[in-house]
Amino acid sequence: MYCKKKSVPTGRRLSVKKTVAALSLSLTMYAGTAVVGMSAAVAALGEPEKEDLKFGFIKLTDMAPLAIAYEKGYFEDEELFVQLEAQANWKVLLDGVINGELDGAHMLAGQPLAATIGYGTRAHIVTPLSMDLNGNGITVSNEVWKQMKPHIPKRADGKPKHPISASALKKVVDKYKDEGKPFKMGMVFPVSTHNYELRYWLAAGGLHPGYYAPDKGDTSGTIDADVLLSVTPPPQMPATMEAGTIYGYCVGEPWNQQAVFKGIGVPVITDYEIWKNNPEKVFGMTREFTEKNPNTTVRIVKAMIRAAKWLDDNDNANRPEAVKILSKPGYVGADYEVIANSMTGTFEYEKGDKRPVPDFNVFFRYNATYPYYSDAIWYLTQMRRWGQIPEHKPDSWYMDVAKKVYRPDIYEKRQRN
Repeated sequence: MYCKKKSVPTGRRLSVKKTVAALSLSLTMYAGTAVVGMSAAVAALGEPEKEDLKFGFIKLTDMAPLAIAYEKGYFEDEELFVQLEAQANWKVLLDGVINGELDGAHMLAGQPLAATIGYGTRAHIVTPLSMDLNGNGITVSNEVWKQMKPHIPKRADGKPKHPISASALKKVVDKYKDEGKPFKMGMVFPVSTHNYELRYWLAAGGLHPGYYAPDKGDTSGTIDADVLLSVTPPPQMPATMEAGTIYGYCVGEPWNQQAVFKGIGVPVITDYEIWKNNPEKVFGMTREFTEKNPNTTVRIVKAMIRAAKWLDDNDNANRPEAVKILSKPGYVGADYEVIANSMTGTFEYEKGDKRPVPDFNVFFRYNATYPYYSDAIWYLTQMRRWGQIPEHKPDSWYMDVAKKVYRPDIYEKRQRN
């Protein structure tokens, strides 16, 4: 856990406020009319209603905007004094936000939507900010890769052509079925991008990933499945596959590259190849928090957008420093080399087959931080496709839910202040 709460007493906070005010006045006097306008805009945003905040995250590289906003002092610049605390899994994290133990969190994009419509735990969660694009991969065990490889087209240099279709995996799954063995893969949460990306990839290759039927009491997601998908927390994915409990998985970094470094598996495709610049994580808070603390909410958004920009500035020039920060035990805690393998613009598939993927992790480019209604609707349509939303809904319902959860109105306030 990272915490500046105890190290920043009230006197220091007052000092910070006075310093910011003095600096603003000095800049105004120095720069003239243009900065007067800027200073007035800054002044338009009121004091934070709540200064002491605790945010949760899962140990993944895409929690980086939180880490950078903390380490670079961007939260403090907004007069916010933040604790960052790693959570055991996505359900614990969501429950922490709902019950008020956490003021907000790094969330799967599907979590605020699912909670708001009552799939699983019911609570009105909103997101004023998207945290990143891309960042996931699908990895299979060495044994499965060995069986897939003969069915994958080769480049002139003998390396596999990418993207790799799940049709190559179908040959392996069919063999397992003939032998009476279920083929099992892992994903991180039922409403995660990882679940939907894995299902999308499998289905495109002729493999049925199974249906959900919550109206009939079946939330396993394995009805009529060729491949049985189950939940495993991200940091546990490599060990679970190594133990033979699952034969592959879809997860965020650095847990695909960890399998390569450990020599236990091969990433076969990234989500960038499945859906270029797809939305991934969001920052989630309860609607009650945002309504009770509107100034605080806008300040959080400002600090995290600033961090996202820093992460993508100058063609990812700051990424090595970011990787060093993320490798700390309290954040992601993986080795520097493992995190850097994808975070700095490359991705290693089969060991030694490292290829450039400069947009594997995107935090600011391509309007990555904006909470688009279209992103929300895509997640809802996937919930419908696989049965998590069991009944037909009119188009208007999807837009209404998107507007309840995704809050560009909050996001845009940071431009006016």
